[in-house]
Amino acid sequence: MLSVPFRSAKQLAAMIRRKKIGCLELLDLYLKRVDQFNPKINAIIFKDVEGARKRAKLADRALARKEVWGPFHGVPMTIKESYDVMGMPTTWGVPQYKDNYPPQNALAVDRFLKAGVVLFGKTNVPLYLADWQSFNEIYGTTNNPWDVTRTPGGSSGGSAAALAAGLTGIEAGSDIGASIRNPAHYCGVYGHKPTYGICSPRGQALPGVVAASDISCIGPMARSAEDLAIGLEAMAGPDDIDGAGWQLRLPKPQKKSLKEYRVSVVYTDPEAEVDGEVQNRLRAVAEFLRNAKAKVVEDARPAFGSREAYRNYIQLLRAATSGRLTPESFQQNLAAFNTLDPDDDSYRAQMIRAQAMYHKDWLAYNEARHKMRLAWAEFFKDYDLLLCPTATTAAFPHNQKGERWERMILVNGKSQPSTTQMFWAGYCCNFYLPSTVAPAGFTSEGLPVGVQIGGPQYGDLTCIHFAKLLEEGFQGFVPPPGFEFES
Repeated sequence: MLSVPFRSAKQLAAMIRRKKIGCLELLDLYLKRVDQFNPKINAIIFKDVEGARKRAKLADRALARKEVWGPFHGVPMTIKESYDVMGMPTTWGVPQYKDNYPPQNALAVDRFLKAGVVLFGKTNVPLYLADWQSFNEIYGTTNNPWDVTRTPGGSSGGSAAALAAGLTGIEAGSDIGASIRNPAHYCGVYGHKPTYGICSPRGQALPGVVAASDISCIGPMARSAEDLAIGLEAMAGPDDIDGAGWQLRLPKPQKKSLKEYRVSVVYTDPEAEVDGEVQNRLRAVAEFLRNAKAKVVEDARPAFGSREAYRNYIQLLRAATSGRLTPESFQQNLAAFNTLDPDDDSYRAQMIRAQAMYHKDWLAYNEARHKMRLAWAEFFKDYDLLLCPTATTAAFPHNQKGERWERMILVNGKSQPSTTQMFWAGYCCNFYLPSTVAPAGFTSEGLPVGVQIGGPQYGDLTCIHFAKLLEEGFQGFVPPPGFEFES
């Protein structure tokens, strides 16, 4: 069994309930590890030690009265910086918000507290949560625990790095462009992007923003699939306004073993070529599934073109994030739109068109999306799940120069714009579908690779259950070298 700091939140909670370790004792263990290891990776960028120790003492007293707050009773937790937490800043990495201390918690934070966690800090993000690297002027750069010269991913990069390094017990991120899934893949942990709309994002927003964004979701991150299921149960459901009219009842998994599953495995795509090292790990997963008597089909996909899907996603994604633009940036993009070559199909050109489109054009893209969503529904009548890459490569070296689309990564020895990976981000999430990322092994350089497990709308628990079966038979969480020992 893994040493205490690397155990799942479920295991930690069980240890607490069995009096194998106290809540304050466990918190102090993590705080000591943060002091020792966090300077190396800069994942946790704010701590409330006094408040956390006070809550941990209350948790110990409650347990002495045989009172259990919830499934995560006493488990130390950090959370992505973009969630509102009273007494902690919410900046999204934006310098002008460095002194923003919200007056109340995000709904998801209150739900985790109700589940019993001891929240002690926040984890790093990129500027406006808009990068697959996690760095900003306020908090600096977060490093990947597997190789500190590389990115931990983004935008929930601090979350994934803290989990991988054994600095926290459970985490939560947000995802509009693989911001949960990509860091989980890069850091070798678990992440779940829920079906769109099942987790209220209230309080996970820029200051003053209350409207939910298109595409964007919040969801759990952890060191085990079971923790994802418990975390999702804690987070999911309507807020108090919507809860007056509807309840969430996610279907339970209908299958118990791998041999009952019928899955399609996709390794690469002309729109976003995937590095052979990543493909090799997906092929290893497919071979494991075949040996387990699962029905595995290669490259079966829904009935629409991948280029159509990718272009649709970028238009709707960049339309959704255009509200974050300053007035000056928006005017610059409008001016740039008028100078674009009609044949320019670069990421920058697509982004500018999305931010300058008429609402009538947005409605047309949205209509096309929903037709593809129906095609996905037809696909999942024949297949239980679709397995595919999370990104085109494993974690790449830090590169903070220029714009995102100007930064190149090496894929099979060729340069590829880092933004090309957005294809795999949108493959599920643009169509409201859930997807879970689970560890799938390592590259020849020893970098983690995750498999993305996509399922039908509201099939969240099936995605997570499949990840659990892989965890039990193929691979679970592995601590990165140099972080294994307890402090």
